[in-house]
Amino acid sequence: MRTMRGAAIPAPRLHKMPGMLFSAPPKELQGTDHSLLDDKTQKRRPKTFGMDVKAYLRSMIPHMESGMKPSRSKDMLSAHEVLQWSQSLEKLLANRAGQDVFGSFLKSEFSEENIEFWLACEDYKRTESDLLHGKAEKIYKAFVHSDAAKQINIDFHTRESTAKKIKAPTPTCFDEAQKIVYTLMEKDSYPRFLKSNIYLNLLNDLQANSLK
Repeated sequence: MRTMRGAAIPAPRLHKMPGMLFSAPPKELQGTDHSLLDDKTQKRRPKTFGMDVKAYLRSMIPHMESGMKPSRSKDMLSAHEVLQWSQSLEKLLANRAGQDVFGSFLKSEFSEENIEFWLACEDYKRTESDLLHGKAEKIYKAFVHSDAAKQINIDFHTRESTAKKIKAPTPTCFDEAQKIVYTLMEKDSYPRFLKSNIYLNLLNDLQANSLK
């Protein structure tokens, strides 16, 4: 008797929208390391960035499509809120949607490791003391180590100093490195972000929508 063999069904591919990983503590800090260890060459993907961001923003901001005014829902992004992002990097990063959109911009410049590291450090500071060691090791291997897949741009002294600090981890282990990365984003990426299409188009769309 012949048995029927079903054709193997390939697992569906999940395409992440740009910036979505910033809406929660990075998955790699919750026990999975594969996303941190991706080869850097994978960053060199085709630039479909603009279309991806447009679709992402439509899903994130329903009133842009529906015509609803931002003031009708506190859960929706407003033009005023987005305009505040231009006041300082601090205000931008204090906003969850701001983290997402800025992260998308950094991804387009192949420098998303900066905001990923900054967010990982913020999450690390809120970590319970008995979990600090394991999380510190993961952050160090992912971003700080000289062979890290997503190595951040810090000087040798800070890299070595951080390596020593994580041997007896405290909530402030990564403060020195985090400050350098923050300054780099503030002086380099942030000004370009404010002039970018992703920011200006988002702001213009929200301002136009608020007049409806």
